[in-house]
Amino acid sequence: MAVKSEPAQLFKDIMGSYPTGVTVVTTLDGNHKPIGLTVNSFASVSIDPLLVLWSIDKNAGSCEVFQKAEKFAVNILAGDQQEVCWTFASKSEQDRFSKHPWALSKNNLPVLENVFATFECKKIQQIDAGDHYILLGEVIDLNKNEQEPMLYFRRKVGNVPQEWE
Repeated sequence: MAVKSEPAQLFKDIMGSYPTGVTVVTTLDGNHKPIGLTVNSFASVSIDPLLVLWSIDKNAGSCEVFQKAEKFAVNILAGDQQEVCWTFASKSEQDRFSKHPWALSKNNLPVLENVFATFECKKIQQIDAGDHYILLGEVIDLNKNEQEPMLYFRRKVGNVPQEWE
């Protein structure tokens, strides 16, 4: 049976029931302060060259910083990093980085520790897309740790279900 609802709310309901990975995208602002936010609108684009994309709400507090940034890092969270996810998803602009271990990479990008994987990217294009911008990046460095990635499904985050392994 089809569910009837206002289109925008139905869209949110459908997308929230579509499992995705969870990332925290990071960069440095003009004062070399680390900036980051939780993102699940992340996807691979190309193998040759290595390209990824993610999108940011035009009303996000850090949107202007990411628009100006030449590079960004995509930190794919590990399944046990729920606290990291919710810290960087918070509307509060408190110092999110003071709550979780991180370091500057050799590419001068803030990278979170203990994540499943990291893609460090050079931004190559920004696309105006409705109420969001799509940021396209060429991967300049990548790293993977031996752990499971986090999944987002119906407003919950966590490990890959054991029956999938």
